[in-house]
Amino acid sequence: MYLAIGFPPAAKSCAYRMRETANQFVEAGWDVTVVTIARESWERDSGVDPTLLEQVDPRIEVVELPLAREDLETDIRRYDEARALNPNGWVAALRRRQTKPFPEPNFGEWRGDLEQAVLGVHRQRPVDLLLASCVPYVNLAAAWKLWEEERVPYAVDFRDGWSIDVIEGIEAFGRASEEGRWEQRVLERALALWVVNDPIAEHYRTRYPDIADRVHVVRNGYDSESTPDRVRTADPGSGLVFGYLGTVNFPAQHLEAVLNAWKAAREREPLLANARFEVRGHIGSGADRGTNRHAEILRQAEADGVRFGGPAAKAEVATVYAGWDALVLILIGGRYVTSGKVYEYMATGLPIVSAHAVDHDASNVLRGHPLWTGPVGIDEDALTGSFVKAAHMAVETVAGTHAEAMAHADQFTREALMTVAVRSLVERFEADRETGADLETGEAPGPEPGEAAAPAPGAADPKPRAEKSTVAGGSAP
Repeated sequence: MYLAIGFPPAAKSCAYRMRETANQFVEAGWDVTVVTIARESWERDSGVDPTLLEQVDPRIEVVELPLAREDLETDIRRYDEARALNPNGWVAALRRRQTKPFPEPNFGEWRGDLEQAVLGVHRQRPVDLLLASCVPYVNLAAAWKLWEEERVPYAVDFRDGWSIDVIEGIEAFGRASEEGRWEQRVLERALALWVVNDPIAEHYRTRYPDIADRVHVVRNGYDSESTPDRVRTADPGSGLVFGYLGTVNFPAQHLEAVLNAWKAAREREPLLANARFEVRGHIGSGADRGTNRHAEILRQAEADGVRFGGPAAKAEVATVYAGWDALVLILIGGRYVTSGKVYEYMATGLPIVSAHAVDHDASNVLRGHPLWTGPVGIDEDALTGSFVKAAHMAVETVAGTHAEAMAHADQFTREALMTVAVRSLVERFEADRETGADLETGEAPGPEPGEAAAPAPGAADPKPRAEKSTVAGGSAP
């Protein structure tokens, strides 16, 4: 059983990792049941991308739970009087209510439904292994519930981690906090913990030395079908085209700095005089989707050759890259952040402008890429130089160097990375089963999970409420 909230067709970057993980378990001979939330819930969040379903193995069964974020509802006809008259107060009360069952805003109230859902799936068809992908972290409560009642072993894919703020690079909460007790309790008994890079892995190995050997770096990688077959020939006469593809989730000031540098580079460098900068991806969520400050900044920059083309479906990604001459990698955070896009960018064989902190894990991944302009931070003057450098790379680089750049990314195909990760987890599972090990380590600190709160209303029997579908059949009921 795979707890994967964000599984296709959710238009989330985590969907790619989840899809490949599920596929690789099927390839390894497992029957896979994915537990996620209804696709309608993503329509009020980040959106849906039906093309993501095309590469999901048809043997995977998907259970969709009717859970959704209340705060993202935009139909005011559904608001009660308290929300209509005092929306900020309503949200504050919602946050307090949500964190009573589990210490996580937005998702804590899902605990009861998730716990009963995994128990229901297990009782219909006994589960041998559970993998929980976070966020949301309330998935940990469901994994724990199945372990506590049925002794089903589990593993955790934290991706970015919980007890570390990867953006600020600091501890997110202490070990004595409610979140800290939950994290320690669950990780102590986990077969494995997956994270996306070495700095996050080191955080967990240091925080919990007893599980250090169970912490594994499982990088995101890229999908081969998302990269163009060849690099197009740059034509400065018709205008070079720079591009950004990814979620626009960085601060507005960050975007302004990049666009100011772009404008200065166009004024300075003849190769960029008639160049264009295309931005593709999702902007905002819920009521702010496509209508926030970032969208306004992009509209104001249209005079400088900047165009916002909206989200790109997964099936379109290779075509989008094939129309560009250079890429702009805009990322938040620092040494604890990698971003899945960096692997895909490398695999295009195009010049890459880095618009992120110098001490960023993406810099570690890019090191050795022959068409990378290097890390210069968010300094506008330095970024201007990077745009100029990338323009010359686009025009002057020979085919052999492009091929070398693409080869640099070969080690990061998502299929190869996830094949190794799944094989390692399966081997650990089989070894523990043979020896009868159950990872019992004594009493867990703090209150037992069942004492935190009663199940959410209506959680007693999820089967009438959950929708089941087989991905191969298209849309869910």
